[in-house]
Amino acid sequence: MVIEAAAYGLFAGIVATAVMSVPQYFFWRRWSTVGILEWHENQMIASKVMGRRPEDSFSIGFLFHFANGGIAAMAYGAFIALVPQFTLLGPLVLGPAFGVFLWVFTLALIHKPLTGVSITKHPLGWRPSALSVALHVLYGTIVAYIVDALL
Repeated sequence: MVIEAAAYGLFAGIVATAVMSVPQYFFWRRWSTVGILEWHENQMIASKVMGRRPEDSFSIGFLFHFANGGIAAMAYGAFIALVPQFTLLGPLVLGPAFGVFLWVFTLALIHKPLTGVSITKHPLGWRPSALSVALHVLYGTIVAYIVDALL
């Protein structure tokens, strides 16, 4: 059951990441990669892993964005299978909570060490963080509803 739930999570995470990426694209056109916090982090990770300059690592970073979205949702699916009592809260509560949890622990705490850009003193102000939080809530909600429907 846990492996099945993790597989459902992987599927849900890839779908949710795709949905999340659509509005990010339009903001990326205006703000560049530094304004899309998740893409910026993944670009920097790809740069380090691939041994390339950051500006040459966008495509791999974008693939990492999907991989991370799938892996995070696998953890969500496995967690729900291991602690099914949480399903009593429903996806409308669990999803946004999962999204905010991810934002705090995979972005807010590590963004500056990975990218060198502070989210509290970001050159574009508060807007990249607001966009990122909102899209993580959307991501988490999509993941929770898909996993709930498949389990």
